[in-house]
Amino acid sequence: MAANSASATNAVRQPAVIDAHVHLDQYPEPERSALLAEAFASGVEAVVAVSMHEASCREVRRITQHYPGRIIPAYGYHPEQPLPAPEAEERLLAWIAARHEAGERFAIGEVGLPYYSRTAALEEGRDFNEAPFAQLLERFAALAVRLGQRPLVLHAVYEDAHKACDILERTGVERAHFHWFKGDEAAVNRMAGKGYMISVTPDVLYEEEIRELVRRYPLALMMTETDGPWPFEGPFAGVRTNPLMMRESVRAISELKGISPEETAHVLLGNARRFYNLDNRS
Repeated sequence: MAANSASATNAVRQPAVIDAHVHLDQYPEPERSALLAEAFASGVEAVVAVSMHEASCREVRRITQHYPGRIIPAYGYHPEQPLPAPEAEERLLAWIAARHEAGERFAIGEVGLPYYSRTAALEEGRDFNEAPFAQLLERFAALAVRLGQRPLVLHAVYEDAHKACDILERTGVERAHFHWFKGDEAAVNRMAGKGYMISVTPDVLYEEEIRELVRRYPLALMMTETDGPWPFEGPFAGVRTNPLMMRESVRAISELKGISPEETAHVLLGNARRFYNLDNRS
C-alpha cells in the first residue's frame, strides 16, 4: 500500500504534458485503453489524435467520445498515401464541415505534402505529380480558415515547408502546427516569424538534426508529441511508443535551451493549451 501511495505521489508531482500528435486509431484495443488510462493517470493532460482518411476520422471521433475533454480529434487526409477519389474527397470535406455545424471541437489534420513519397519516387526514376496534393492541402487550409481558424496540423518537411507556408499565407491560415518538423534555417525563420508552432518527438534525445532545431526554434512556439505508434530508437529502442515518453523529451529540450525542466514543462504545456484551446474544455 505504501509503495502504491509513493508511486501515485510521484506521478502527481510530475509536470503535466500534452501529446500534440498521436495516431490513437492505430493502437489496437485493449492496448489503446490501457495506454490512455496510464497516461491520464500519470500526468498526461490531453492528447491530439490525428486522422489518416475518412474511416480514420470516424474512428478517431468515436474514440474521442469516450474521453470527453481529454482528446482533441483532428480530421484530415494524410499526404503519404494515394489521393482520394474526387467523390471521397468531397464527402470527407463535407463530413468535417458537418462536425463544425454540430458545434464539435476538433482540429484539421493530418494534412500536408508527400515529401517521402515524392522523394522515393524520384530516386527510383518514377514520375510524381505533386500538384494535386498541393491542391488538396489548399482545400484543407481554406476549410480551416472558413471554419473559424481551426488549428491545422501539418506534415510538411524540408523544402515542402516553404511550399506549405506559401499555401498558408495565400489562404490566410493563422493557427498552423508543423508536426515533427525538419527544415533549413530559412524555413525556421519564416515559420517562426509567422508564429507557426512545431512539435518535437522523443528523437530529440538522440537525433542531432532535431536537437539543432530545438536550439534554433523559439520555445514559445514549441510543443511535444509522440506520433505514436511510430517507434523510436536510442533509449526507446524496442519500447512501444506512449505519451509518457514526452517526459524525457521535456528534459532534453530543457537541457538544449538551458532552462530548468520545470520551466520548460510549464511553457510547453501552456503553448499546447493555448494553441488547442484546452483552457476552455468541453
